[in-house]
Amino acid sequence: MAEIEIRLPKMGESVTEATITNWLKNPGDIIAMDEPLVEVATDKVDNELPSEAEGVLIKQLFQKDEVAQVGDVIAIISTDSEAKIEVSTPDSNNTEKSENLNVANSGLESQKEVLNSVSESSRISKNGSNGKFYSPLVRSIAEKEGLSQNELEKITGSGAEGRVTKKDVLAHLTGGVSAKISPTKSNSVVSTSAPKLSAPVVIPSGEDQIIEMDRMRKIIADHMVMSKQVSPHVTSYVEADVTNLVNWRNKIKKSYKEREGENITFTPILIEAIVKAIKDFPMINVSVSGTQIIVKKNINIGMATALPTGNLIVPVIKNADRLSLTGLTQSVNKLAANARDNKLKPEDIQGGTYTVTNVGSFGNVMGTPIINQPQAAIMALGAIRKVPAVIETPDGDFIGIRHKMFLSHAYDHRVIDGALGGRFVRKVADYLEEFDINRDI
Repeated sequence: MAEIEIRLPKMGESVTEATITNWLKNPGDIIAMDEPLVEVATDKVDNELPSEAEGVLIKQLFQKDEVAQVGDVIAIISTDSEAKIEVSTPDSNNTEKSENLNVANSGLESQKEVLNSVSESSRISKNGSNGKFYSPLVRSIAEKEGLSQNELEKITGSGAEGRVTKKDVLAHLTGGVSAKISPTKSNSVVSTSAPKLSAPVVIPSGEDQIIEMDRMRKIIADHMVMSKQVSPHVTSYVEADVTNLVNWRNKIKKSYKEREGENITFTPILIEAIVKAIKDFPMINVSVSGTQIIVKKNINIGMATALPTGNLIVPVIKNADRLSLTGLTQSVNKLAANARDNKLKPEDIQGGTYTVTNVGSFGNVMGTPIINQPQAAIMALGAIRKVPAVIETPDGDFIGIRHKMFLSHAYDHRVIDGALGGRFVRKVADYLEEFDINRDI
């Protein structure tokens, strides 16, 4: 009978590793095809992985909380009911996931040559003083590039649980967080590193409650800090008169619900106006890579969604410019429901080029949102309020009640100047104010 290797599948174009969070089957358990086998967590989303075979689980190659790379064998299933069951321990894993970089016993001469060129004093420990684990690949790159243990520990990790990845180390080496250190003729060391700022240590009193951040909150925290460090944020504000839009929605929402079986909210209508403005100003839909500006061909709108846990996730409406208002409404409703029910797939939260956050849903009139890297801009939609306003007519001005809202547009000042950022948000407001009250849907 055959033994079948179960490998960690690819879970998105930018996902290279995942943390094993829970085994749903134990060695000796019978498992059916497509039955959930293991729960994994990436830096994007949590997932249950189904079994690719039916039989008996005979071996787990990764323990809970260990990190596996895409393509790694994580389990073995036998189609033989009499198969020998193996209960793995952290020390029984294969050499692909070994945490020891001492290759003197590995027989791999190419690795030996690389490591022999690194002095013993510059070896990187797999567990830093901050408690973080550093993979063999990360340690190897750090040693070859002359990074010290102390400098490596200052790098903010983008991986699961804040783990430092290959991408983080390479970005540190090439992206300008700190320049490489080189000795001068006087044997002094020159560094262009900016002073490292440390968060204050807070000592709780006996009555304070201490709550440990969960995995998602840690990821959000690291991502937000990284965005503010990378991009100089500027925010432009515009107040838009959305009276026509509100009156139109009030007129059609009942018939739309009867016809489509779902509600039409303000969110897809507002996203439609943003998409139109992006087509008018394509340099808003960009990302920065070093000194290159990458203009995105597709318009993929991320919509920040609050979860029942209080955390935040950003599902993405792909090719939003190709969708009708009905299509946008269906996408918004489906993604929001899947986010709340923890049913989002990895591809649902990848590839965004511009993000929208609806702070008005919490009663806020405006906000200063943080850019969702690697995007270059984000818009906060404020609450729609009835306010007194001056209305101009051929017969004179008068005071009337209008529906108004604030649009807060935050953008990366490295590539989007105030003129472009301000004109863009003004254009979004124009589309909303010019909304056709007689529009069909």
